[in-house]
Amino acid sequence: MFNYIRNFFFNAKEYIITIILLLVSLVVISQNDKSEIKRFKTISFAAVAFLKSSLSSASDFLKDDEELQNQKKINAKLMLEVNNLRNYKKENEELKTLLNFKKSIPKDLIPAEIVSKKITMPRWNFIINSGKNDGVKEGMPVLTETGLVGIVYSCSGSFSVVRTLRNVDLNIAVTNQRSLVNGVLNWNGKNLIIKNIPSTYDMELGDRIVTSDFSTLIPPSIPVGLIVKKETDQSGLVSNVIVSTFADLSRAQNVFVYPFIRSKEIDSLEFNLMIKRDDK
Repeated sequence: MFNYIRNFFFNAKEYIITIILLLVSLVVISQNDKSEIKRFKTISFAAVAFLKSSLSSASDFLKDDEELQNQKKINAKLMLEVNNLRNYKKENEELKTLLNFKKSIPKDLIPAEIVSKKITMPRWNFIINSGKNDGVKEGMPVLTETGLVGIVYSCSGSFSVVRTLRNVDLNIAVTNQRSLVNGVLNWNGKNLIIKNIPSTYDMELGDRIVTSDFSTLIPPSIPVGLIVKKETDQSGLVSNVIVSTFADLSRAQNVFVYPFIRSKEIDSLEFNLMIKRDDK
């Protein structure tokens, strides 16, 4: 044990002597009142204080930067969560509206989702994920919770092609819900138009256009749109009425097929009149 202590002091004697001298120097300096010593002590204390302050500021800066990054991370997560909640809210509201709409219709509607939109001007066609296996047939109207979208043009077991209102090959019998003026609605590549309405007929801006009861293929009173413009020809005898659809075809995702069947023979004849075959 004695040898260990002796070896320790022998190996560390330089460090021990340095520490003792440093302590003695500090004691002497602290007890000395000379102006040079006071100036040295002041400078030393200031240097130590500045160094301590700098180290503290650097530490606080690094700490604040780390906290800022953590806060940004938390904010990013919250932003994603809020956005997801908004999407869920929107989907929930849309589904509620669809369900409420379905409850208001006596017929059983066939729900479907648009899986593809084939938009080739001036023909808009949708593909939906309901077909013959679900009870879908050619000529059945397709609609959203706000209004008519189009007509089933063809269908397979699980999918159907919908010829929309924005298709030059589709003609729909419609009526003015207020004045009961009838006409045929058709897409001209730019607008939905009811053509050649006598100028004396009561057709005003803002009037609601619905499907006509003259059609045996489409049930009456399905909302189509509003009259937004009325153009009278140079003779002043007839007018073209422009209609804006209730259903937003550009954003439509969830739809219903309306299984409306009256007479298969009459429906077949009317279907051929309504839809121009473009596969010839």
